[in-house]
Amino acid sequence: MLDFPNAKLNLGLLVTSKRTDGFHNLESCFYPVRWTDALEILPATENSFTTSGLPVPGNPDSNLCLKAYRLLQQDHQLPPVHMHLHKVLPMGAGLGGGSSNAAFALKMLNNLFELKLSPEQLENYARQIGSDCAFFIRNKPVLAIERGDVFQPIDLDLSGYTCVVVYPGIHITTAEAYGNIVPKEPAQPLAEVLKQDISTWKNQLHNDFEEALFPKYSVLPVLKEQLYEAGAAYASMTGSGSAVYGLFKGEAAFNLVFPQHYLVWKGLL
Repeated sequence: MLDFPNAKLNLGLLVTSKRTDGFHNLESCFYPVRWTDALEILPATENSFTTSGLPVPGNPDSNLCLKAYRLLQQDHQLPPVHMHLHKVLPMGAGLGGGSSNAAFALKMLNNLFELKLSPEQLENYARQIGSDCAFFIRNKPVLAIERGDVFQPIDLDLSGYTCVVVYPGIHITTAEAYGNIVPKEPAQPLAEVLKQDISTWKNQLHNDFEEALFPKYSVLPVLKEQLYEAGAAYASMTGSGSAVYGLFKGEAAFNLVFPQHYLVWKGLL
């Protein structure tokens, strides 16, 4: 079985308070994009996991795809599998690639072995893996609150917009990103901002991590400004960085030149 775990964008990201469990409460709109990895899962005589594409750091045994398998195995008798992950989405970019891999592994194992788990059940497994992992089970735009794992429906359709995502090769860990964050209550609820025309988002829709990370990584505000100069209706860093994206009305024609070591994706939403 082969599938293509996709990335997500954060349309706004507000860190509103520190929780007693050590995490933070936040508000963000998660929006899927078509930039993808590839994940193959096949029945096998023994469990194995391999990768290709971008290097995946760390011990393969700790990969989130295998964590998803072991999580299901606690409640279901799963035969051994071979998993192969072809990594295209950069890590430490704020695109949710690892979470997407794990969520797709859950969905694929559910289908492959006919476990008949509902989306709600799969989301509950996904929440045990990572805060934004559950989003990729249904993979539709949502307003994410609390730790980013509680979802509210949102009526938002950006189809017809072209998205350009630029990853400048800077790996930012979650711990680093949160280290300089000062939680604060937003002046206006995110859901209200997103109801406004996209032309107003530049001044109203914020990612709180920009304030913390832009002074340290000067290339990030430069990328954001480049996207605006090229005609983006809205541009922002996604997640806790370091990828920066721009939304362009229609199939915009423009020339943007970035250094060769940058990863750049362009596609319709």
